[in-house]
Amino acid sequence: MLYRIIDADDLPSLIRAFMESYELVAPVAHGQGYIFDVIENPDDVVLDYPTTMASPKKYFLPPEETLFKFDVAENDVIEYELDVKPRVLFGVHPCDLNAIERLDAVFLDSRYSDPYYRARREATLIVGVGCMPTSSCFCHRVDADEAPRGYDLFLQDLGDRYWVSISSVAAAEILEESTHLREATDDDRAAFAAANHRRAAAFDESIPNVQDIAMLMDTYHRDPFWAELGSRCLNCTACAAVCPTCMCFDIKDILAPDAKTGERVRTWDCCTSPEFAQVAGGHNFRADERGRVRHRMYHKLNGFKMKHGTMLCVGCGRCVRACKTNINPIEVFKFFAEKTRSSAVTTKEANDAE
Repeated sequence: MLYRIIDADDLPSLIRAFMESYELVAPVAHGQGYIFDVIENPDDVVLDYPTTMASPKKYFLPPEETLFKFDVAENDVIEYELDVKPRVLFGVHPCDLNAIERLDAVFLDSRYSDPYYRARREATLIVGVGCMPTSSCFCHRVDADEAPRGYDLFLQDLGDRYWVSISSVAAAEILEESTHLREATDDDRAAFAAANHRRAAAFDESIPNVQDIAMLMDTYHRDPFWAELGSRCLNCTACAAVCPTCMCFDIKDILAPDAKTGERVRTWDCCTSPEFAQVAGGHNFRADERGRVRHRMYHKLNGFKMKHGTMLCVGCGRCVRACKTNINPIEVFKFFAEKTRSSAVTTKEANDAE
């Protein structure tokens, strides 16, 4: 890993340099919030933004995509070529960098690598950027507040300059050609440390830091809490639409009007959808909201970690803002924290009685 300093005034030239060879996607203002969008004018890029309304996940896993086309009469696949553009994702927060790494763990698995995801991922450079947490952020509680890898460049704002972490040759070459790079001084290093300290101090410490999530999930699997949480669910699937790590999808074969040709289409799906766990014959393994909401939280906080070593949730807080009935991991953390405190009190009282 290399570390260099660039002046803030050099940022537009860096963006323009990327735009010469890549489609550049970056955060822009949109209504009352921010979204990732294709950039035509470097002046539209906003780097000091709160979390975007939706993640950049769609640039690797589109909401809908044609996998291939087929000929019904010939019972054969018509050759389908994936159109992939060289792209730069610019200004990605640490939580979203961690989210992309979670997606990589699944779609780039060496045994069952997804060729569509892989093609887009390998054609993309990623430039991360430091951020300040909002009131709904809880990435510090799921070990996703820092991104030690997963980017080609990472920019930390130091006021009139940026601290740049460099991890790929392709990005380094563009950086060197378009900016006035210099070595970091002791003052730069002190400013970098101070920026990290300010960010760490800005997180909401009232959000519980719950240990042993896996054990607690099993211990309170049948607790009435899940029924109460599930009873709030509107089945709107907004949580999955904004989540950077929701990756469930459905596959459909769609025939042309003449029924001679068709295409196989992959679309986003959501485990809180009433039909998600319904199988042929009509049986539904998670027919009620309690089971669906509990399953979602289990997968985010426990199931993925059992296999990959990290929680699937990255604490970006988008579901906190999107859910109209306040169903989110923070509520689960609060429930477990209260149960842990209650158990501790009960144990102390029992010991005192002895």
